[in-house]
Order: sequence, then structure tokens, then C-alpha cells
Amino acid sequence: MNKYFIVAFSLAVGWLAVNAWAEESATKDECVIKCHEAAALINSKGFEAAIEEISNAKGSFVWKDSYVFLMNLDGKMLAHPFQPELTQQDHVLLITDPTDKALFVHFVNLARKVGQGWVEYMWPKPGKNTPSKKLTYIYRVPGQDVFVGAGVYVGGMIY
Repeated sequence: MNKYFIVAFSLAVGWLAVNAWAEESATKDECVIKCHEAAALINSKGFEAAIEEISNAKGSFVWKDSYVFLMNLDGKMLAHPFQPELTQQDHVLLITDPTDKALFVHFVNLARKVGQGWVEYMWPKPGKNTPSKKLTYIYRVPGQDVFVGAGVYVGGMIY
């Protein structure tokens, strides 16, 4: 009888741990929603208010293991909640991931040509140094020469 209790208890704890971890990961749908919310903020409150909120690491555009960032079509990072030093550069177009992918060039091209979509690359999770596979949604703010992005960290296959 004790063995059954221990097995059942172990399975329950394992199930809870897996579900708790899964709840900490952002979803693709959440990224799309947050980007559209950020675009609406830009168009309703203006750039200054949006930059302040998007730059806030404890603000409404940071959730689970994801966040929204803001860039212009010239490749200048305007707001980033975890790497504000990126906003101090004239542009970030020369930055590549560990696979030599110029991810910011892909972001700008997608925003310019299509207006929205997904880009796959490598980037460290907030608070980490080691890059992980990431899939980021890019959304050009309607009527503006800027775009927002938010991504999910993925293991294995991109879905």
C-alpha cells in the first residue's frame, strides 16, 4: 500500500512541476496579442509613453519569459526592457546571433515588406547569458515607421 502512495505522490509532483514550468513559457498567441496592445498604446498615447512602458522590466509588456521591444525601420532599438544598452546604439543591424544570422535585419525587412510575421534565431532568455532558440513575432505599428516584437523560446522543432 505504501508503494502505491509513493508512486502516486511522485507522479502527482512530477505532473505539477511540468505544468508549472509550462505556465512560465509565453505562447505565440500571447506574443501577437502583446504586440498589438503595444501598437495600440503607441497610436493612442504616443511614443514617449510607449517607450517608458515597454522599457519597464516590471511593466505590462513583460510577462512569463517574454517581453515586447520597440524598433524603428532604420534599425534603431527604441525600447528594450532587459537590454536598454541596445537603445544607445545608432542601429543594431550589425548584431548577429551565434549562427551569424543578422536577426535585426530580418526584423526590419519583415516589418517593411510584409508588416508582420515570425523570425527564428538564437537569443538569451531574460537573466541568462546562453542563447536559446527563439521565434519572434514582428508587427509594424499601423501608420508609423516603427515596429514591435515579442518572442517565445522554443526547444527542438519550431511549431
